[in-house]
Amino acid sequence: MPRFSIIVPSHGVAGRLSLALDSVLAQSFGDLELIPVCDGPGAPAASLAAARAARDPRVRPVHSPPSAGLSGARNTGLRAATGAYVLFLDGDDTLAPGALAALAARLAETGDVDVLYAEHERVPWWEGEPVNPAAPLLARAPRSAFAPAEAPAVTGVQLPAWGTAYRRAFLTEHHLAFPEGHFTDTGFGGLVTLHAERIAVLRHVVVRHLVRRQGSRLNAPGGHHTELLDRTELVLARAAERGLAPERAAALFGQLFTAVLKTAAHPSRLPSGLRRSYFRRASRLYRRHRPAGYRPPGGKQGVQQRLLATGAYGAFLALRGAQHRAAALAERTPRPRGLRTRLYYRLQLRRPLDPELAVYCAYWGRGYACSPAAIHARAAELAPHVRSVFLVEADQAHTVPAGVDHAVLGSRRAWRLLARAKYLVNNANFAEGVVKRPGSVHVQTQHGTPLKKMGVDQSTYPVVAAATGSFTKLLGRVDRWDYNLSSNSHSTQMWERAFPGSYEQLEYGYPRNDVFYTATADDVARARRALGVPEGKVAVLYAPTHRDHHTGFETGLDLEAFCAAAGEDVVVLLRAHYFYDGGGARGSGRIIDVTGHRSAEEVCLAADALVTDYSSIMFDYANLDRPIVVYADDWDVYTETRGVYFDLMAAPPGPVARTPEELARVFADGSYAGPASAELRAAFRARFCQFDDGRAAERVVRRVLLGEPPEAIAPVRPLTERVPAPAAAPLVRS
Repeated sequence: MPRFSIIVPSHGVAGRLSLALDSVLAQSFGDLELIPVCDGPGAPAASLAAARAARDPRVRPVHSPPSAGLSGARNTGLRAATGAYVLFLDGDDTLAPGALAALAARLAETGDVDVLYAEHERVPWWEGEPVNPAAPLLARAPRSAFAPAEAPAVTGVQLPAWGTAYRRAFLTEHHLAFPEGHFTDTGFGGLVTLHAERIAVLRHVVVRHLVRRQGSRLNAPGGHHTELLDRTELVLARAAERGLAPERAAALFGQLFTAVLKTAAHPSRLPSGLRRSYFRRASRLYRRHRPAGYRPPGGKQGVQQRLLATGAYGAFLALRGAQHRAAALAERTPRPRGLRTRLYYRLQLRRPLDPELAVYCAYWGRGYACSPAAIHARAAELAPHVRSVFLVEADQAHTVPAGVDHAVLGSRRAWRLLARAKYLVNNANFAEGVVKRPGSVHVQTQHGTPLKKMGVDQSTYPVVAAATGSFTKLLGRVDRWDYNLSSNSHSTQMWERAFPGSYEQLEYGYPRNDVFYTATADDVARARRALGVPEGKVAVLYAPTHRDHHTGFETGLDLEAFCAAAGEDVVVLLRAHYFYDGGGARGSGRIIDVTGHRSAEEVCLAADALVTDYSSIMFDYANLDRPIVVYADDWDVYTETRGVYFDLMAAPPGPVARTPEELARVFADGSYAGPASAELRAAFRARFCQFDDGRAAERVVRRVLLGEPPEAIAPVRPLTERVPAPAAAPLVRS
């Protein structure tokens, strides 16, 4: 009986099969039999195997039809094997030189163990360095042979079937074979783990696995991914039958669901019609087989497992879409592209700063908007000697008001301005490549009061941490700030912890909110006409926040049904998050889509009431002292995946509705504008409208552009002395 039987399935790899076979026959340890498994006598691989068999009696080809798949080929080879130990080798992989000698020497040290796990190299086909993914796991295993309970993490679930030596009598005794279908390694490896009593490891590379350029076939899109759940269920059911010890059960359970969640986290792998059912079935399996006392791991994997345990499919989708959002955001961030542009920017950096040049940008170049626009406009009045230029994306240049000097982000002129300007004002961050020059002044205006976690506070929330990217780079951008604006004490405190830096906090209010105290009744009427609000109607602004797990905008409400239930005089102004401003209209009937309107502030002025979920627009709109209703149908999911700084449900700006019926009811019965609503709103305004009094932009211009000392800046007027812009419909005023 030979010491080793090496089984080599050959379907689809005839072009590289000779390398695999020759790597076995060239081994210095010769006590072996080589079993190529070919599709049939006339298959391309069959002639290669026959040629080797004619020259070397150790080669014993067998046949398995392609319809039997990889599992059928391996099982056929296993039935033909006569060696003491069996190894499997894919037909496009190779045995490393000296591999069998190393295995034989290790078995001489350990005795006849049931399973001998060894290291392997993943070798890129086209470029890159080989990696040894099994090494860290095997390094933690005992040096001598051990029982599975001594190292529960060492299982066949995490290690491939090839590169491992199995005692053939052990496989035969327990009737172990590869399950039919896909993910057969997972099923086989799990079953082997359940039955093995003595295990050893070899810290030596045995197999060189060729990484396909097109990726693993298993990772290709298709319905076959649901078979991973079949394998998981098979292994866990057998584990339950055998009464596995808690430590072993927990390790096996965690590794299986790591694989399950990896598939669920890649939307391209499963057809859209199977994604939800895959998740739901996985959730049922998780709850049914979760070992007593099992604790999910930390980090992103732990969050995924907790969501799976509760069946929170929508929240899980947020994790899946986070990386896509990060890539999209990175794509929107301009950098000096090309050698000529980089050299040009560096040349401009050598020139002196222009002390009378200010550069503004908002929302990564989405247009003339938000606090940067408000400061820009006020600077034209108070500091006309400072030349101001607004940076916008090319497709937004046409939206810039007449008379406003602007440049296109990424252009040579834009990079020249960024290099030379003394003042740089933004509500997000300038491009990664922008250099903070000595003497330059960077003003961060922010674009909302933080309810959701921001900055480095996102690090414990994988959904947004993935989208944020490198926190080191984020803090590098924060280091460019000289001033950071705040609209209330809550924001001041949260900005300090979310964006730790040496900047100065300016508790001046948000300049974009000035208009809520300076606009007149004529301005409100003009805004309503511009948006198409019919005369005499109650305009309800519906502004939901962004959901990471949505690939496109979803209203979350049947707005037509809401209008019908809320009353005949109600129309809805729909404003989606700016991520979803694709330029198309979503409105119809009593629904007016205002997502594409340049000014969120004008939309707020036109609205008689606000319905939102967790959008920061509620803090801005509260300045108008008009009714606000919170529609919180998924608050628990949002807090779990996004993280929040305070419990909005305990201190809302108005009534809280959990269902569409509740939302319609508060409008139909008028309670949205009643005394209880006004009381909640008053407390909310006292807390969050602290510094917004209509003069924020003036304060910033005087302090930053004109250099006036802090004591010379006008103090914030008390809330009781402020008069918000009038609403068009008096019935909704408190």
